[in-house]
Amino acid sequence: MSPSLSPSAWRSAGARTVPVMFGYLPLGAAFGILAIELGMPWWAALLMSLFIYAGAGQFLAVALLAAGAGLVEVAVATLMLNSRHLFYGLSLIKRFQGAGWRKPYLIFSLTDETYSLLTTQPAAEQRDHGLAFRISALNQLWWVMGTLTGVMIGSALDFDSRGIEFALTALFIVLTLEQARRLRQGLPFVIALLAGVGAILLVPDQHMLLTAIAAASLMLLAHYHHGQRGARDEVPTA
Repeated sequence: MSPSLSPSAWRSAGARTVPVMFGYLPLGAAFGILAIELGMPWWAALLMSLFIYAGAGQFLAVALLAAGAGLVEVAVATLMLNSRHLFYGLSLIKRFQGAGWRKPYLIFSLTDETYSLLTTQPAAEQRDHGLAFRISALNQLWWVMGTLTGVMIGSALDFDSRGIEFALTALFIVLTLEQARRLRQGLPFVIALLAGVGAILLVPDQHMLLTAIAAASLMLLAHYHHGQRGARDEVPTA
């Protein structure tokens, strides 16, 4: 048996994904219950976790569809919400070189938590594509298992789901705190706060989310461009 397919290899990868499992099982269940409560068929919720696997994007898509949002608005909001993965992917281009048949799945399954696990591996394991594949697959398995549990509970029981939609807010709070701890830069969060409050005060509810995301993105791009221009101006000329 290939070492990468041995039970011990999967147990080793599984041990690393335990923290993610404790988050993905309840969050996946919350998504499954919410999807059922909002009228989505159980199989559609399960297929979303199998073939979309977007975490917060799934909560957002289900909530927007239930609120009567159009497919274009859902697609744009989901794209902007998950645009951070573009930067994740760029930072892992060299890491995934030589991954062979695993590479498409490694790209598809890259979530915030999987990225965190892959980038904190010891240097000796940075090129172990088999380990990266197992970590990614197990993380998705926890999410799918959570979703399956949630749709079973939502379909079989008269479940009082009031407040369960706060799971999405809680997820974003945790992600924001983690990013703040890692980046140690206040400006991006101040910009996000200003954009969000401004959208709440000035924009109709149906366009509030897209406006806030677009405004924050534009302000961050403008700040980045200003910083790059200032750096070029400071370069001494011969």
